[in-house]
Amino acid sequence: MLEKHQQAPLFSSKNQFNETVSLSDYIGKKNVVLYFYPKDDTPGCTIEANQFTQLAGEFAKADTVVIGVSKDSCASHVDFINKYDLKVDLLADVDGELCESYGVWQEREKNGVKSMAILRSTFIIDKQGVLVEAAYGVTPDGHAQDVLEKVKSL
Repeated sequence: MLEKHQQAPLFSSKNQFNETVSLSDYIGKKNVVLYFYPKDDTPGCTIEANQFTQLAGEFAKADTVVIGVSKDSCASHVDFINKYDLKVDLLADVDGELCESYGVWQEREKNGVKSMAILRSTFIIDKQGVLVEAAYGVTPDGHAQDVLEKVKSL
C-alpha cells in the first residue's frame, strides 16, 4: 500500500474518449484526485461519481482535477458519464496495471467466496507529484466533500 509523502506512481491510461491521460500532464500545473472504484453504474460508484460531479466547480477553483479509475472499458465509461451527466474523467484500466501500481487490486471475501476486486480508494497528489493522501477502503457517501476539504488545505 502507498503512503503519504512518497512520490505517486506515474501512470498513463485511456480516458472515456480513448485519449491518453498521464500523471505527468498535471505535474507542475494541477493537484490530482485519483479515485478508484469497482464498477461503472453500480450503487456506491454512482453515489461517489455524482458527488464528485456536484463538487467539480469547487475542485476546479482549488486547482485540482478529479479522475476516476476502474477496470471498465472506455465505452462503459461513456455510457456511465452520459447516463448521469458526470463531470469527471474516467480512466479505463482494463489491464489492471494502474490498480496494481496503487495497491487497490486486492482480495476480498463476499458471502464466503474470495475474489479479486478494486478496493475503493482515493489518492490526493500535489503539483509536485507527491501523495498528500492515500485512503484505502473509503465509503462513497460524503467522500467527495471530505476530499475537497483536504484539497482546499493544500
